[in-house]
Amino acid sequence: MEAYASDWVQLLLRWIHLITGIAWIGASFYFVWLDNHLLAPKAKRDADEGIGGELWAVHGGGFYVVRKFKVAPQSIPEPLHWFKWEAYSTWLSGFALFVVMYYAHAGIYMIDRSVADLSSLQAIGISIALIIAGWIVYDQLCKRLGLEHELALGLAMVALVALCAWGLSHVFSGRAVYMQIGAMLGTIMAANVAHVIIPSQRRMVQATASGIAPDPLDALRGKQRSIHNNYFTLPVLFIMISNHYPMTFGSPRSWLVLVAILLLAAYVRHFFNLRHRGRTVWAIPITAALGTLALAIAIAPEMPSATRAAPSFAQVHAVIEQRCASCHAEKPSQPGFAVAPKNVMLDTPERIGANAQKIYEQAVTTRAMPIGNLTGMTDAERSMLEAWVAAGAPTR
Repeated sequence: MEAYASDWVQLLLRWIHLITGIAWIGASFYFVWLDNHLLAPKAKRDADEGIGGELWAVHGGGFYVVRKFKVAPQSIPEPLHWFKWEAYSTWLSGFALFVVMYYAHAGIYMIDRSVADLSSLQAIGISIALIIAGWIVYDQLCKRLGLEHELALGLAMVALVALCAWGLSHVFSGRAVYMQIGAMLGTIMAANVAHVIIPSQRRMVQATASGIAPDPLDALRGKQRSIHNNYFTLPVLFIMISNHYPMTFGSPRSWLVLVAILLLAAYVRHFFNLRHRGRTVWAIPITAALGTLALAIAIAPEMPSATRAAPSFAQVHAVIEQRCASCHAEKPSQPGFAVAPKNVMLDTPERIGANAQKIYEQAVTTRAMPIGNLTGMTDAERSMLEAWVAAGAPTR
């Protein structure tokens, strides 16, 4: 019942995280789109009142007009809508899910003894330290490089993510490396809202309410971090779904695959941002598609080869029973699993034969299974499974 209750907690947290994430990312996409579509006001009166741009739209059976001030209006209207709880709720639900799934089961999801023999406390400590350090380093880069060196800042962030991903690949399991980078980027995004964007907006509101001209730098800094968050969205969304695809986190150089996909995702986001400004650069989606195809080909699993004599099914069955069936059974015996992951069951010869290709892909090619190598599958056993699949995966 404990594993069943844990599954429900994870389901609800994941659902909440998805809902709040949609709200946050939707707001980010909309406001960047809106900012890029603003036109100079047509009425002289609007320009005299400090309107910097306006946009007309039709949606849901009605017409809308949105105006943006160059800095601030002469007085603050009520109510004034703020956009912050979408970000905070997304981070809180995401971190809670991270704690419930990864920290509470660090021995399963974070630690791979063949990579590094860590204790659960050590793995959790490294994770928390990197989440905090990631924000500090990024924030300092923004402050020191300022508003005029976005290219240098972007390159520095790519280097930071690549360095962290490479380093973590020598510490955590492949699955955990991806989730850790996602947690770091998500924290940077939420911290941008909490520590830069909202405080900047508060200072602008307070200055306007006091009859003082707001500092334009507050608007520029807030916009800078907002745009950064916009470019982080697609990379983070990929990481959210990546744990379902061992072909990525289970590849031999999984950290490099992660960096490549994150760059491709940000590249695609750049296409849409340019398009919103009236520039449609078709070379971006074309090269992104070609890059994705090249990556898929580069990490494609090789066909199984008979590197040794084909083993008997009795030998294969013994390995599967010892190393896999504790999780992949109708009634799993491995603590923390209420049902077989992805409903893949390997507790009968028929089921083993039906899942031969999955066994090869996840236990031999990507080595993503057994998860965290909990049951200690050896290289010799993986070679045996490869030879069995190469021989046609006989079950007799």
